[in-house]
Amino acid sequence: MTLDARLQSLRSRHAKLEEELHREQTRPHGDDSHVAELKREKLRLKDEIERLEQQVDA
Repeated sequence: MTLDARLQSLRSRHAKLEEELHREQTRPHGDDSHVAELKREKLRLKDEIERLEQQVDA
C-alpha cells in the first residue's frame, strides 16, 4: 500500500468514526464509555495521519 493510499484509508476511517461519534452523542442515553473509546481511536488516527503527512512533506 502506498503512503497516499494509507493516508486516504486513515482519513476515511477517521470520518466514519466522526459519524459514529455524532450518532452516539445525539442518541438518547448514549453510552459514555463508547463515546470515550471512539474519541481515543479518533485521536490515535489523527496522530497517525499527521505523522504520515509529515513524511510526505519531507
